[in-house]
Amino acid sequence: MSTVTGVYPVFNNVFKLGADKTSAKTVADMESFGIAIDGNVEEWTPMEQEGWKRRLKTGCGITISLKGKRNVGDTGNDFAAGLAYKTGQESEAYFEWVMPDGTTIAMENAVVNVTAGGGDSTNVEPLEFSVMSNGKPNITTTGE
Repeated sequence: MSTVTGVYPVFNNVFKLGADKTSAKTVADMESFGIAIDGNVEEWTPMEQEGWKRRLKTGCGITISLKGKRNVGDTGNDFAAGLAYKTGQESEAYFEWVMPDGTTIAMENAVVNVTAGGGDSTNVEPLEFSVMSNGKPNITTTGE
């Protein structure tokens, strides 16, 4: 995928998942994603600020939620679905998000939490999961 400028369709984002970087594959049939960035902010009100608060962001976390369809036989989709009943370090995986501008967020030991399946008899089986940072991710921007 080449680097783009201006507006772009959401499908230009690429997500890979696997046991490690070399085995990570795109997860087929994902339809949407959402990002939640979690910041820890300390606040204090020193007298010299005359009642105004001071703040410092002291921590950060990221959760990327993907929603789509279960595709049996696709390597990435099978890997994600296979983490549904894992706990502890067995639920960790390599995750990579390549954004349309070329920025890459790679997480070596991301926690993968499969959150949905099932449905009506006439539905296509869903696959929904969240990938949560577990330590500092490796973020590479296009200028690096």
